[in-house]
Amino acid sequence: MSALFEPFTLRDVTIPNRVWMPPMCQYSAAPDGPGTGAPNDWHFAHYAARATGGAGLIIVEATGVSPEGRITPYDLGIWNDTQVEAFRRITRFLVSQGTVPGIQLAHAGRKASTDQPWKGGAPLTPGAGGWRPLGPSALPYNEDHPVPAELTGHQITEIVAQFADAARRALAAGFEVAEIHGAHGYLIGNFLSPHSNHRTDAYGGSYENRTRFALEVVDAVREVWPDDKPLFFRVSATDWLEEGGWTADDTVRLAHDLRAHGIDLLDVSTGGNASGVRIPVGPGYQVPFAARVKAETTLPVAAVGLITEAEQAEKILSNGEADAVLLGRELLRTPSWARHAARELGGDVQVPDQYHRSV
Repeated sequence: MSALFEPFTLRDVTIPNRVWMPPMCQYSAAPDGPGTGAPNDWHFAHYAARATGGAGLIIVEATGVSPEGRITPYDLGIWNDTQVEAFRRITRFLVSQGTVPGIQLAHAGRKASTDQPWKGGAPLTPGAGGWRPLGPSALPYNEDHPVPAELTGHQITEIVAQFADAARRALAAGFEVAEIHGAHGYLIGNFLSPHSNHRTDAYGGSYENRTRFALEVVDAVREVWPDDKPLFFRVSATDWLEEGGWTADDTVRLAHDLRAHGIDLLDVSTGGNASGVRIPVGPGYQVPFAARVKAETTLPVAAVGLITEAEQAEKILSNGEADAVLLGRELLRTPSWARHAARELGGDVQVPDQYHRSV
């Protein structure tokens, strides 16, 4: 059997194949009113198409644990029960197609309160529907972003509780996998990196202090997330800075800590925390970071980053560089990528009865 189409079991959840869809924001939820932050017809159609296309796991886009935790006012949220009910429609359909539904729980930190990308993505002021972002330190992402409000100890405690509350709601919404977003320059990643964390209290300075917030969030979520369901953590394995940033060595060390705190898989990406850096983008450019974590720890990993071809994905898995692959842009282009790959590699995916003529 193709390695790409072998089932993968974490705790009591079996994912039917290793073709996974990573969180990719759609910036398409209502920004205000009773449907604020709730998935709508666009989200249903978007995720349903990838489920009928054979993806084994779909991780719903970065979903704010609070209104101010959204990247844009148009992001999904899971801070109220109205949102939970709307998510149930999606999770029920994904399960009916044999796809495991996952969700990424997120807080955007200092990169919050921006406009939709196709409108330029500029920061939004409170008068224009935005709000003041929050961060570990009063350091803006770049000169175009506002200075975030530095979080107090009490606010940090509140946000940890918001992650736990969001996890409870995710469970009620029917999700089988939860992922904590610690990557791409959002709040948890802000705390991890010395580039964005200049605190002098128990949450800044040393590696132990800078990882404290992340581990407190993991502990709080793991406490409410069932023992039989897996919990993921997404990390940016490097800031791509020559000095003064988060590094691959830090990521390996964090992977050991995350394993000890109940994380079941590390979703390995890179970048997003420092503006203006040069990233050597190319096919599979982030895979070596996942491969290093897999080689040096006992924590399963998923690889991401311009993985586009079936043979490429198969090689990553058969070489032992990762346990699964996450295809982002390629699944946006080709919702049925998994079915095409199964045909090419001799694998097997569930095909809807209505599509039997395509087999």
